[in-house]
Parts: sequence; C-alpha cells; structure tokens
Amino acid sequence: MDIKTWNAYKYALIVAIGGFVFGLDAAIISGTVRFIAAEFSLSDLQIGTVVGAPSLGAILALLVAGKTADALGRKNTLIIVASLYVFSALLSALSTSFMMLTIARFIGGLAFSSLSLASMYIGEIAPAKQRGKLVSANQFNIVIGLLAAYFINYYLVLQVTEGSLLFSPDTIWRTMLASELIPAVLWVILLCRVPESPRWLLMKNKQQQAQQVLRKLLPEQRAEEVQIEIEQHLKEHKNAGSITSQLKLLFSSPMKTIFAIGFLMAVVQGITGMNAILFYAPTVFEQIGFGLNASFQQAIYIGITSVVFTVLAVFFIDKVGRKPLLILGLMAVVLSHATCWYGFNNASYSINQQTIEKLEDVIDTTPLKAQLNTQYADDVSFKEMLASNYDADTLRLNEGHIIEASISVNPLVILIGILAFIAAFHISIGPIMWVLFSEIFPNSVRSVAIPMFALVTSIASYLIQQFFPWQLANLGAANTFLMYSVFGLIGLLLLWPILPETKNKTIEEIEDSLVGKANSKTKAEATDSGIEGNAPNA
Repeated sequence: MDIKTWNAYKYALIVAIGGFVFGLDAAIISGTVRFIAAEFSLSDLQIGTVVGAPSLGAILALLVAGKTADALGRKNTLIIVASLYVFSALLSALSTSFMMLTIARFIGGLAFSSLSLASMYIGEIAPAKQRGKLVSANQFNIVIGLLAAYFINYYLVLQVTEGSLLFSPDTIWRTMLASELIPAVLWVILLCRVPESPRWLLMKNKQQQAQQVLRKLLPEQRAEEVQIEIEQHLKEHKNAGSITSQLKLLFSSPMKTIFAIGFLMAVVQGITGMNAILFYAPTVFEQIGFGLNASFQQAIYIGITSVVFTVLAVFFIDKVGRKPLLILGLMAVVLSHATCWYGFNNASYSINQQTIEKLEDVIDTTPLKAQLNTQYADDVSFKEMLASNYDADTLRLNEGHIIEASISVNPLVILIGILAFIAAFHISIGPIMWVLFSEIFPNSVRSVAIPMFALVTSIASYLIQQFFPWQLANLGAANTFLMYSVFGLIGLLLLWPILPETKNKTIEEIEDSLVGKANSKTKAEATDSGIEGNAPNA
C-alpha cells in the first residue's frame, strides 16, 4: 500500500470511529432496559421512548446536518457531533429521572447524523476503487461497537453486587452508559487530525487547499484530473445551492430513479427490524427462554456475527458488487424472520409443579399456584396472566426467569433465525445502503439527499424502537417477526428491478449513468406520446 492510499485509509478510519461510538451507544442501552424500567417504574411505551429518543434526536439533526456540513465543513461538523456524544454519555450516566434520561439520550441522537456525514466525507475523499471498502469501514466500526457493548454489558451484569457503588442493581446501568465516554473523547481528539473534504473546499472556491488534500490521496496527475472533474460538475450545478433548489432538483423527473433507490433503501433498512434486535437484544433472548445472564451472553453472539459478516461485506463489496450482495441479503432477511416466526408460533407456556419449583428462589410463586396445570398457546395470553398477578416493577426484573421456567420451545430454531438475520443484514442492507448513499447522489443534491434519506431511515428505525416493547406485549413475538419478514419481502420486490451496479465507478460516472438513464427514459416516453415527433413541425 502506497502512502497516498494509506492516507485515504487513515482519514476514513478516523472518521469511521464515529461508527464505533454509535454502535456502542446503540447496543449499551439494551443492557440497561430492565434496570432503568425498575428504577423509574416505566411502562412499555416509556421504555420505547427512552430507547427511541436517540432516533428522534437524529431526525432533528438530519434536518440541518447537510446544510451545516456545507456551511461549516464536513470536518468541523463531525467534531461538533462527536462532542455531543461526550455530553450525552455524561448526562445519561448522571440522570435522576425518566425525563432527564430521555433528554440525555435525545442529545446523543443529535450525534447519530455522524453516520450520514461520515459516509459523505469518506465518499468524497476515497478513490473510486477503494470507496466501497472505506465507506463500509463505517459499518464495520458500528458492529465492533455493538460487540464491545455486549461484552461490557455481560461483564458488568456478572459483577452486580448489592451495596456496590458502581455495580449495584441501582447503579449498574449508570456504569454501562458511562462506558461510552472513553471512545467519544478519543474520537473528538483524532478528528482534529483529518483534512477537510476536497469537494467541500472546491465548493468554497479554495482550490489550492483542495489540491493539497487531493495530492495526499492521489498521484499528482490524477489529483489534477479529479479536481478538474469535480469543478466541472460543481459548475454545472452552481445554481443548486439553496435547500429549496436542491430539493426541487432531487424531486425532478431526471432524478426519479435516484430518489426511488434512496427512499426504498432507507425505508427497508429501518423497518426490517434490526433496531429491535440491536436495542433490545437481552429482551429478545429472554422471549426464547434464556435467563438473565444467559440472555446477555447470547447477545454477544449477535455482536460476533455482526463483525464476521461485516468483514465479509467489506471484502466482497468491491469484488461481487453492491446489487448481488443486497438482493441475496434481503432474501436471507425474509427467510430468517420467517424462521423466527415459525419458532415462536410453535412455542407454548405451562404453569406446573416443575415451573413453581424453578421459581421459588427467584419470586413469590403464590400467584402462580392459582394457575397450576394451566397451559398458554401464545406469549400474549401468558403475559396478560402475569400482568394480572404481579406488579410491573416485579415483572420487569423477573419476567425473563418466569419465561425460562415455563416455556416449551425449540430455542435453536429461533436462535438460528436471529443470527441469520444479523448475518444477512450486515452483509447487505446494513453497509450497502451507506455505500450507495455515498455514490448515487450527484454533487448538486448530495448535501440535501444524504441527510434526507438518512432522516427517512431514522424515522423508520425510531418507529421500530419505540413500539417494539408494545408489539411484544400486544402482538406477540411470532407476529412481530412475521411483520418484519413481510416488510423485507416488499422491499426486495421493489428494489430488485431498479437497483444499479456502482462498483469501480466515480461519483460523476454514476451520476451520468443514472441521470442519463432517467433522461433517456423521459425522452423515450415523449417519443411514444408523439411530443418529440411533432417537434420538427413546430
């Protein structure tokens, strides 16, 4: 690897540390759910509010992230969002109420725009042949962050001791949330060492500075060619400076294919259920019948699977291409969720003498003795029975133990389904969405388009996070996973015919291909309707 390629990798990897912080932030909350719920006596919807608050923050931030990045620069905007992660982690760990914690998590969500900004930055500094790998590095760091969070949660929950300052049941969740401070502070420091995006510098007529950056990334002759190419495209789109004009261009007929791809990718990534698994991993495994410690341990398998298949995605994305990976991955998403549905749909719950004996050392079993020799065909009716016999706080801390003692299920089927979904997501829609976002949007609209479609996926993800506890309680695990499978199938059928292949192409070549394709189609439609045929007579 020559020094210029190394520079591209170095800058991209520093920016992609934000992915690690995001992954840590996203997954660390999964370990705190039961403790926070008991601490503040939260309902299902309040739990969803705490867990989903970052996505609400991301929605707000993404409304202004693109213009902020255009006004202040990609680098300075990234430093700001990294600082927000630091503040959010500190405030979360010190929260004394449900509202304070929700606000702290919301502030952290303002920093979630780092995912779209990082993709924007990396896409603008990476050479075409390395761009897929380097943008995927952001996704890779996310899963490393996830794995780190699951290990931290599992380690800490094993240390729970009454009376401990950091590891008591009342404070363990604070320790979990505070663990984010170290990587967040480190990221702020390292971001000061990366250069500004050459495309942004040229947008601001800073040609000399842009050339200096390009020469760090490319051979001198190629750097000059790329600069001329960028300047030409910026000149062609010089009238697309305002938000209104960029949005108008993005919604125009020549951009309709690009718009459709961006919108569908954003929606599909959000609604296929990744954030349900990501933010509620121990809760999900409790539904299978794993106990408290075991559910945290199983969550580690999610992290390991995420890392392995993200590595495979990084390896294959520039070899196999974006489209084949995405299509095969979405097929696997559909099948894996269907597998989970099958497993949960065949589960049953029994209260018998063996169940009572297993729970006597954990919880007061007197209410359950009234249900002796009763069997429940689904988790919804079983949880309704529990809710009528125990208060909410007791259930928050002990529901997993009760399910473990009473469920009859094939856990391997569901475990395979969950891990297969994690694998499919991280080799396809997870990293590929951000790669395509960095590639398909022309310079004329990219500062509006990337944040806008990141906003779309944030809204979809927020809805999944907010309502997942409610779904489990009211629809049941089987129907919840069936819903995710149907969403994945619809996305697959809509994306397959319109998705292009973008590997080994510059951003400008992709623009010419997609916009040119749209223009050609418009022209053909005009010919078919007789409009163009009448033109010579005009």
